Amino acid sequence: MEAVSAQAPVISIRGLGLSFEQDGRRTEVLRGLDLDIAGGEFVAIVGSSGVGKSTLLRVLMGLAKPTSGSVEIHPDAAAERALAMVFQDARLLPWRRVLSNVCLGLEKTGATRARRRERALKALNLVGLRELAGRWPHQLSGGQRQRVALARALAVEPAILLMDEPFSALDVATRENLQDELIRIRAETGKTILFVTHDIDEAVYLADRVVALGGKPGEVRAVRVIDAPRPRKRGAWALAEISQAIKAGITAEAAAAREDWVI
Repeated sequence: MEAVSAQAPVISIRGLGLSFEQDGRRTEVLRGLDLDIAGGEFVAIVGSSGVGKSTLLRVLMGLAKPTSGSVEIHPDAAAERALAMVFQDARLLPWRRVLSNVCLGLEKTGATRARRRERALKALNLVGLRELAGRWPHQLSGGQRQRVALARALAVEPAILLMDEPFSALDVATRENLQDELIRIRAETGKTILFVTHDIDEAVYLADRVVALGGKPGEVRAVRVIDAPRPRKRGAWALAEISQAIKAGITAEAAAAREDWVI
């Protein structure tokens, strides 16, 4: 397997810091964060609540402004959009049918209505929901709603997909099914994916690399390359060993810093 460091980074983060003031007090969320993401790489970010995982994605999307450091994004020139994001909540508009929800991100692209519909149907087909294009959001299961949210992000053809704990609210069977679907979609599209999760087993199963954030303010505490070959077998001993090693390192780090981790 070629080392990811040999590939040019599409995201380069240097010395990233973010703080805000509230009620006269200054709170530091991120400090001195350095991270490179290579083109086509799947990177999972793990860490405790409040460590800045979601904030990092918000910075990349331009929804939050860093107070120090730099973020450079160099997407594939052929991509229509640099970034798209999938949230924990599907955030579908209840007054729009599935197809219309997927078309939402395309409405400011200048594409014709017919072209928007074609691209939305293609994205729905990719996530296995083309036959549900005419349904309303309330007629879908939780897993189906998340598939629609993923289709909406894929429809704008981004170079980089950001995912903020997209499966955490789902039952185990649905979550595992969507994990496998995401692996398939990534293999078919070659998307670069930055995936935030609390679940280290999920991170190890999905990712090429796992980056652990820790501390308050959040900093990169550990980076682990997941060199298990694909396709991976859920529950395989090699993956379990990697997960346990990451958890042990996190537990020791957290104990030393008196932090609470959900692992």
